[in-house]
Amino acid sequence: MNFQDPQDTICALSTAEGVGAISLIRLSGNQSVPIISQIFSKSLKDKNSHSAHYGIIKKGQEIIDEVVVTYFKGPNSFTGEDIIEIACHGSRFIQEEILSLLISKGARLAGPGEFSLRAFLNKKMDLSQAEAIADLIASNTAAAHKVAMNQMRGGYSTEISELRQELMNFASLIELELDFSEEDVEFAERSALEDLLKVIREKLVSLVSSFKYGNVIKNGVPVAIVGAPNAGKSTLLNNLLNEDKAIVSDIAGTTRDAIEDTIVLDGIEFRFIDTAGIRETVDAIETQGIQKAFEKIKSAHLVLLLFDLAGETEQEVLKQIENFRKKRITEGQELICLFNKSDQIKASDFKKLKDVGFFISAKTGDNVQDLKDLLVATVKKNESASENVVTNFRHYSILSACLLSIDKIKEALDYQISGDLMAMDIRETLDLLGSITGEISSDDLLGNIFSKFCIGK
Repeated sequence: MNFQDPQDTICALSTAEGVGAISLIRLSGNQSVPIISQIFSKSLKDKNSHSAHYGIIKKGQEIIDEVVVTYFKGPNSFTGEDIIEIACHGSRFIQEEILSLLISKGARLAGPGEFSLRAFLNKKMDLSQAEAIADLIASNTAAAHKVAMNQMRGGYSTEISELRQELMNFASLIELELDFSEEDVEFAERSALEDLLKVIREKLVSLVSSFKYGNVIKNGVPVAIVGAPNAGKSTLLNNLLNEDKAIVSDIAGTTRDAIEDTIVLDGIEFRFIDTAGIRETVDAIETQGIQKAFEKIKSAHLVLLLFDLAGETEQEVLKQIENFRKKRITEGQELICLFNKSDQIKASDFKKLKDVGFFISAKTGDNVQDLKDLLVATVKKNESASENVVTNFRHYSILSACLLSIDKIKEALDYQISGDLMAMDIRETLDLLGSITGEISSDDLLGNIFSKFCIGK
């Protein structure tokens, strides 16, 4: 993003592009009132902030639309500047005409995320809160909405700022010690610093650990359904989705490519992937499908390994599960074993399997609801006890680096390393913590973050 003059008055369509009943056009900057006054039938001069006004937008003598204009006077607005919001009819023609009028009177089109950027620059929110706005807009489940809303309202950034301030106080005292190094005085009490490091470390560990849960809440939980041909994978997918998404056939190898769809369970989005049946084959196309199945397994958070027990012995199934776990399941993945067609077998013949999975009937739906409950419980077992959950990979990377930095400071305390070296480690930690909230930032960082926002936000 090229940072243009922040003194410019900017405008943009804030609702989605296209035709709708109502569209919202936003104007922000110190010339917002003079600009709107040139095209709106009512004067907003001396009007109260947070007031709405009905009137007409004109282009010369031509009436463009009847609108409602809402006025937010800075600094009590989203951006901290004077903001005008024009609620007009949702015609593309009307949208373009009003934007053209605003530009002709002195405004310019906003860049991606420029309204949020101005809110950050004017200290209406910190950087992590600004990032949460994009997450809130993108949230499509209750869980993702809750996490984004919490972060937008301060979340863990408030705690981080407070801890950073306490650590900064110690840094100042240690820096002061360096000025009096010849007198061998100690202004920063080492035991108090050690206690603070313990508190910071506990908070960082909690936040870093929450990312596993937060990441799947934000992006959805990828679930791979795998097994041999005709094990009932496609039938299970259809039952989970409550629709005929996948072709079901008695012919082995029907599914040649991965089929994906999503459902929301208890506010969490699950992305199910029905893969090609895994077996030895000379069919070139089916072989490619099986290779794709292995790739999907690698990227899945949960793997549902489905068995048709007809013709199988309990010992053979246990051996297949163990081999699959060793060869295909990596650290961080969860394997759930499912034994299909429970309506056609005697569970008493497979007593040991109850300890490694559970029986279902994808065809009749028997125990499928229990499977859904298990999926939710498996994800939620990683849920943080705190409301503060990390969903942003940038934050996760910085917090992980902070942990290493805190450990270096602790090591310096343990080995009574000189204050100047300890001060360097503390400054590194302060910079890292500050980069989360934007207290330490660069144009490149801000450009990268806000360029991902939609125009008008």
